[in-house]
Amino acid sequence: MSNAEDSGDGAARAPRGIQSVEVGGQLLKALAHTGRPMALKDLAREADMTPAKAHPYLVSFGKLGLIEQDPVSGHYGLGPLALQLGLISLQQVDPVRLAIAELPSLAQRLGHTVSASVWGTRGPTIIRVEEAPTPVHVAMRHGTTASVRHTASGKVFAAFHPAEPVAEALRLDGHAGALDDPVFQAELQEVRARQLAVVDRQLIEGVSALAVPVFDGFGQLVLALAAIGPSATLDLRPDGPSASLLRDCGRQLSQRLGAPRAKTHQ
Repeated sequence: MSNAEDSGDGAARAPRGIQSVEVGGQLLKALAHTGRPMALKDLAREADMTPAKAHPYLVSFGKLGLIEQDPVSGHYGLGPLALQLGLISLQQVDPVRLAIAELPSLAQRLGHTVSASVWGTRGPTIIRVEEAPTPVHVAMRHGTTASVRHTASGKVFAAFHPAEPVAEALRLDGHAGALDDPVFQAELQEVRARQLAVVDRQLIEGVSALAVPVFDGFGQLVLALAAIGPSATLDLRPDGPSASLLRDCGRQLSQRLGAPRAKTHQ
């Protein structure tokens, strides 16, 4: 009988792994989490084990190229094989596919319509819309170019995308020179600080939105996730449940794309 087959009481058994691999893997996770080389005692502490227990794992990982030890400082960091695996993983992951798969669940949890946007030839372009149980009546469909100046998704791109294409999109949208506007710059600084853009009835009366960035493993913005709903029911508080759900989804997608774990906004 295989490990996955039913036992006598009909319950499926969990696949059996190799405990020592799982234990040693905590060291690799600790290095990935901190993002910097570490001394043995610090690395062992992060992995919740003693230095004496951690050292043999590090020796074996070093032989495989998963970690390497600096000959001067003695600190341990990720090795060439770990870097190669990371690069291959980044090449295989499709951020659009990952985001689209999350939208139905996100719309249900938020109770509002959600969308995913990427940077297109004329600016932020909606690639997917997932209606909430009670949809908002906004002319929003796949392929629609969003306003950089007046939409939450647009402000995310204005905050994190390179300035030159953003300035051109603003010009095409009738807002040439907006990046020199101190008021707009203050908005973008707030978006960067909070990892969240908020639009309260700017483009359409009675409709508001929230948006968050999704980054890849190189720190580049790859798409924006937005929640759109009636101003009377969409909670726009930066620390409210809607913003927290949306921000958490953006962070999880970013981590799956190789981005380092971000600090939680306070």
